[in-house]
Amino acid sequence: MTVPQQFRTAGGRSVRYFDTGGAADAPVLDAPVLVWHHGTPQTGAVIDPVAAEAAARGLRVVSVARPGYPGSDTLPGRSVADAAGDVLAVLDALGVDRFSTMGASGGGPHALALAALAGERATAVVTLAGIAPFDNSPDWFSGMAAPGGLRAALAGREARLAYAETAEFDPDSFTARDYETLNGVWGALGADAGRGSAEGPAGEADDDLAYVSPWGVDLGAVRTPALLVQGGADRVVPAPHAAAMLERLPEAELWMRPREGHVSVLTVLGVTLDWMRALR
Repeated sequence: MTVPQQFRTAGGRSVRYFDTGGAADAPVLDAPVLVWHHGTPQTGAVIDPVAAEAAARGLRVVSVARPGYPGSDTLPGRSVADAAGDVLAVLDALGVDRFSTMGASGGGPHALALAALAGERATAVVTLAGIAPFDNSPDWFSGMAAPGGLRAALAGREARLAYAETAEFDPDSFTARDYETLNGVWGALGADAGRGSAEGPAGEADDDLAYVSPWGVDLGAVRTPALLVQGGADRVVPAPHAAAMLERLPEAELWMRPREGHVSVLTVLGVTLDWMRALR
């Protein structure tokens, strides 16, 4: 596993990041950079399947733990754009000029926000089962097996933290294909999710608050090629979320995977990386 490193923001917060090309003698130091945005909750570590697929294509991966997750100081009231701003600051410190950006689940909004903030520096953006901006409609929750955390976030941070005290994972959130995937190469995802919440619920709670609040960026500002990948059977982030994002993104296309769930859709990661590489 890539060794975590620390970055200090201009405001004095500590931010943890991971860089597969971080060593001075690393063979991928000068390789094309993929910025990976983790889901909710996770640590930000570059988990094995992501590292392997990227390495097979000669990509260097940089990933940043969002505020409130292990190693990164909290930033109550943060927006999606605020967290993406931390990523951009880390990239600046690393001297990374151009990059592609990708996020899974809760990482999807942050990948899009980074693309909006970075402008022409972002060569491509991909979301895998990414959540859409909250539209103040009850339909936004339709199809979610367990929307309790997001609904609690609408009442504020204290309500979301209180919800976390008794919340339990709903096994119906995942499909049979999801469980098969977690029992295979993507088992590292489940283990990392446990580590991501091990130090408390702040990161996950603040993520949920950011998702149901204004993101701080206009998706219409994302002018880089964008790919939305969505599982038709997803019970965590249902398929209409991808359709809603497609309407807001002027340069996007949608790959619908009708049989895939929230986790099993990640098995197309390699194909999406090929799509990104073909744009260079």
